[in-house]
Amino acid sequence: MKRILTLILALGLLPFLAQAQSIPTPKSHFGFDIGDPYMLANFSQTEAYFKKVDAASDRVMYTSIGQTEFGREQPMLIITAPGNFAQLEKYKEISQKLGRAELSQEEARKLSQEGKPVVWIDGGLHASEVVGAQQLIETLYHLASRNDEETLKILDEVIILLAHANPDGMEIMSDWYMRNEDESKRSKNIPVLYQKYVGHDNNRDFYMNNMKETTNISLQQYVEWLPQIVYNHHQSGPSGTVVAGPPYRDPFNHVFDPLIITSLDAVGAAMINRLHVEDKPGYTRLDGSVFSTWWNGGLRTTPYYHNMIGILTEIVGDPSPFSIPLVPDRLIPNNGTPYPVTPGPWPFRRSIEYSVSLNYAILNHAVRHGDELLYNFYLMGKNSIDRGNTDTWTKYPKYAQAVQDEFNASQKKKDADDPEMASFGFRAGLPLQFYDSVYKDPSKKDPRGYVLSADQADFSTAIKFLNALIKSGVLVEKATADFSLNGKSYPAGSYVVKTAQAFRPHVLDMFEPQDHPNDFLYPGGPPIRPYDAAGWTLAFQMGVEFDRIMDGLEGPFERVAYGQLLAPEPASLPSGSGYLLDARANDSFLAVNDLLKAKVKVYRTVSASKGLPAGSFYVPSAGKKVLEAAAKSYGIEAVASSQPAGAKEIKPSRIALYDYYGGSMPSGWVRWMMEQFHFDFQQIFPKEIDGGNLSDKYDVILFIGPGIPGSGGGYGGGGQPKQEEIPAEYHHMLGRLSTDKSIPQLKAFLENGGEIVAVGAATSLAYQLDLPVSNALVEISNGSEKTLTGDKYYIPGSVLEMYVDNSLAANYGMGAKADVLFNNSPVFKLGPDAALKGVKPLAWFGAEAPLRSGWAWGQEYLKNGVTAFEAQVGKGKLYAYGPEITFRGQAHGTFKMLFNQLYQ
Repeated sequence: MKRILTLILALGLLPFLAQAQSIPTPKSHFGFDIGDPYMLANFSQTEAYFKKVDAASDRVMYTSIGQTEFGREQPMLIITAPGNFAQLEKYKEISQKLGRAELSQEEARKLSQEGKPVVWIDGGLHASEVVGAQQLIETLYHLASRNDEETLKILDEVIILLAHANPDGMEIMSDWYMRNEDESKRSKNIPVLYQKYVGHDNNRDFYMNNMKETTNISLQQYVEWLPQIVYNHHQSGPSGTVVAGPPYRDPFNHVFDPLIITSLDAVGAAMINRLHVEDKPGYTRLDGSVFSTWWNGGLRTTPYYHNMIGILTEIVGDPSPFSIPLVPDRLIPNNGTPYPVTPGPWPFRRSIEYSVSLNYAILNHAVRHGDELLYNFYLMGKNSIDRGNTDTWTKYPKYAQAVQDEFNASQKKKDADDPEMASFGFRAGLPLQFYDSVYKDPSKKDPRGYVLSADQADFSTAIKFLNALIKSGVLVEKATADFSLNGKSYPAGSYVVKTAQAFRPHVLDMFEPQDHPNDFLYPGGPPIRPYDAAGWTLAFQMGVEFDRIMDGLEGPFERVAYGQLLAPEPASLPSGSGYLLDARANDSFLAVNDLLKAKVKVYRTVSASKGLPAGSFYVPSAGKKVLEAAAKSYGIEAVASSQPAGAKEIKPSRIALYDYYGGSMPSGWVRWMMEQFHFDFQQIFPKEIDGGNLSDKYDVILFIGPGIPGSGGGYGGGGQPKQEEIPAEYHHMLGRLSTDKSIPQLKAFLENGGEIVAVGAATSLAYQLDLPVSNALVEISNGSEKTLTGDKYYIPGSVLEMYVDNSLAANYGMGAKADVLFNNSPVFKLGPDAALKGVKPLAWFGAEAPLRSGWAWGQEYLKNGVTAFEAQVGKGKLYAYGPEITFRGQAHGTFKMLFNQLYQ
């Protein structure tokens, strides 16, 4: 159809066609106007409307970017002037070339004039934030139907990618909301997560790319289209405002190009000015909201690390009655909120109108600054390549402190006590030699690249790490022959990731520690909570072994095509009477589960054998066929061996995974993990636990995150409806765990020989069971124990290093140390009688500061604190892990701490 329309355009018939076109209005399709009170369109209706507009409009092309986790098509609408469709591939190629920046400045300037800026606008990622998905419908109608000068110019000059970020969630949320004919009873209190596995955490997956929807979006943004602006719609705005948007508060991450920050200023100015011109008050920015540009991993934040301008707005609005609350401080105009909104009732339609205005503001900015956006996109990429090819020192806070420390150390104590000397640094700065002592120190410069050797024990996990990078558009190279660097030899099949590439900020962010500045409300005051995590270095979380290469990085390397995912090299099975699988490799558990499903006997070793550690798996020759399939599919390498002495047969446990009404995201991540590694399991809810007889049905119960009552465990499943308000199929999900009913049943389950794995907040079960453990993060004040205050101790999501007792079966396959994601997690102190009562530490912090990546204030309080333990309770065991060993499906380096407990 687009080809026919291009021909019509060439023949000069467009004016006649425009008159003949009839774009269906939303009301003609849905039966109501978008933004009407108590009305929400679902995804099925929306998808049909998208296709209807595509059929009617020469400005719109409907495409599917892949399937969702529930198997729906995920749509992306390409919207532009009819004449641009004939050259669509050309404009995409220009965007790719400029984004990857492997061309001269002269070529870049020429392409910046020839190209069209690409703007991504999405909605619906968080399905409870219903404005986002509904505004997509209204925006599409405006762009497809309006013939005013502004719209036509936008269509001529811009390629618009209008994408639905969560089709499944829109269907779930809208259907649930609309199910009641009585409008006053409509609510969004859905029984399940609005993404199949992870709900709200679907916006925490954009550097890992675990979920299908995330992968679909990342491939469009970082491999296919490389948009210059990514606009991600959310809600809700801060109380007393209408919408929060750019520019955002400090801190911003130190690895990305400074043009990102100033470009955000420019786009933010266009957005707030548009609203003010249209007399739409209530936009807040900077310190008017909590959002920063520090964290990677969100739909609008990951673009920063790819030289793209990521825009987030958080807007108010709901189809049920909603009002802007009266917040006196928000009534005072300031730089954060120049034009405050008057409190009072707020129609849903008003939020839709604001959203369309904000979309148009960004699109107009792209029209007016198109060549600049394209060239700056190239320039940031070129800067990244240049930095990767030269000695570069990223200006981390720790280096500024190192300069000051060098100066202080050079002074005699009497100078430090001299008031005139103390003010010297403030008035005149420090001598430049102290700058050079840090910023010319070779040990502190950025690496030129990284080598992931093919001979590491868990190479298949390294492949998964590389695939996360590739989905994010990172260039990866493979060694075609053996090579050596800095005196170390690497085998063919190893991989190299160079920092001399356009997306260098993302590469550094995945390999190097984050150095979050100390961020307090005022000196000595409480910490300011980061928007999400403070540190997340993916290579650390996944336990990937890599070498930093500080200088030249040349060898027999060939590029992996952009976006081409890797697969482990198929392994061949040696001949033998049996086989050993390495306990250090996560995918060994995948192969073992396949073997157990095929009724093949599997054993675990109790000591090192054939160069493999204790806890490795022995498989008799009867499992050869299954192992051959695993070797081919997963790259599993088996070692020929007879059965080692003392090896113990294992069997699959009957696994229950705790969840509650509304859905637990930490539990959802583990659901996804268990499916990926082929563990069978059942979900269990509070009512079933309270019903007892758990030992008859299960061998192990997993509590991941909140749910255990009291002592900081959190109840989970808050805000539940009454049973009569929901369909019978969801009644079994209702309820909360309680101290009087649930805890005795869990204790009986343990005493009868069951096992419980508790992670994070759920470890408070140890206190409910009166085990000889206590909270290590307390201090004694006036003779009583008090929890540490934030000005003394504060560790938001960060990567910390802990020691591991890998001689214990619970830790088979682990190293002597492990990096773990720690998010103000529980830390324990074992009582003096703990060992006598069957409590053993599994992991702990040492005497040194454990921070590896992120922000940790008051690390001295962690000294020698126990992070994980096992406890004998009757015939059974409790395994308690304070840190998040399954964090968002990213923490592959500690997955074994869970997997080891899932066999009998």
